[in-house]
Amino acid sequence: MGGEETVSGGGTDLKRVCAKDLCCYKIPLFRSWFQGLIVLCLLVFVSSLGFSDSALSWSENLHRHFYGVFNQSRQMNAPAYRVHPKHKAILDEINKNAESSGEHPGGLQYHQAYPRNYQFVMDNAEVCKNNTPFLVLMVPVEPENVAARDAIRQTWGKDTVVQDKVVLTLFMLGLREGGDVEGLRQENEQHHDLIQSNFMDTYLNLTIKTMVIMDWLATRCPTAAYAMKVDSDMFLNIDNLVIMLKTPGIPKMNYLTGMLMWNRPVVRSKNSKWYVPEELYPDSRYPTYTLGMGYVFSNDLPAKFVEVSKAIKPFNIEDAYIGMCIKKLGLSPTSPPNPSQFRAYNSKYNRCEFSKIITYILGSSEQLKNYWADYKKPGPHC
Repeated sequence: MGGEETVSGGGTDLKRVCAKDLCCYKIPLFRSWFQGLIVLCLLVFVSSLGFSDSALSWSENLHRHFYGVFNQSRQMNAPAYRVHPKHKAILDEINKNAESSGEHPGGLQYHQAYPRNYQFVMDNAEVCKNNTPFLVLMVPVEPENVAARDAIRQTWGKDTVVQDKVVLTLFMLGLREGGDVEGLRQENEQHHDLIQSNFMDTYLNLTIKTMVIMDWLATRCPTAAYAMKVDSDMFLNIDNLVIMLKTPGIPKMNYLTGMLMWNRPVVRSKNSKWYVPEELYPDSRYPTYTLGMGYVFSNDLPAKFVEVSKAIKPFNIEDAYIGMCIKKLGLSPTSPPNPSQFRAYNSKYNRCEFSKIITYILGSSEQLKNYWADYKKPGPHC
């Protein structure tokens, strides 16, 4: 070939020697080019990390890439603020519209926990229109946890009139991959107490779940006087709660009460289920908040929480996030008239003790049913 004949001297001799095995020079040449390319890529990669806008170290970037901002224990391997695949397009469209309109340059910075970004796929909007409730109990629960819902329906969520006041008990659910859609539909047709939104129902999404509860109260049930977010593993003495809310002097607006948490440190251990990274919450301590097992609030607050949440970066500790919301509003939680009524754990069941409290955390749905059956037996409690 013409190109080959232009090579002279040692080069021509080498070509002749290698004529039977071209690999003798092509492979080393290929290897050298390939190694050089790898080195070049590594240099570009390291340089880009070193001069990135975020000025993160190489290890921090790697940590973010592989673990995400919520690096939990091995049992908590779901990414934070998971978005259902069918819902991602909606969020993308919201971001696109917000950016193009100039309303939120760069998109919705804190869109993950803002409840208006999600839609209700199952609703019971009419329940507050038929009877204006004095109190609405909103119970966040996993879609598959039918046992917890049934236990509550048989115990403290059974009565719709308590101390001559209308009380509603409703369950807030998100989505689960492979969830029993038909089973939930039938359950709701029977009880008319399920509300489901299209966020992914995970522990790390509890802030979303709580804010969706607030949005439902603000838009579907604004005429209620009070509401309570109460966990599904609770013993709730509903009579004592209504008596407390009927006490003269209890505020009808800007009221949030429960077991108050003062000066609580932010957990930075990545092995803890309560871990919060500094980039989501930089302060070392939370503002005063009410423990998430069960807190009560006047029903003017949900709309205010939803609005102010636009300006508060979400993190995965939902009760502390509500504490941030009320602080941003220039308000603060109020200690209940009798703080000893809001209890977390008990060592053992005592009929007299349970007649005095409002909340206790329990171990199972069966425990709730057993305790309730004994508590409701005729005769004096003490």
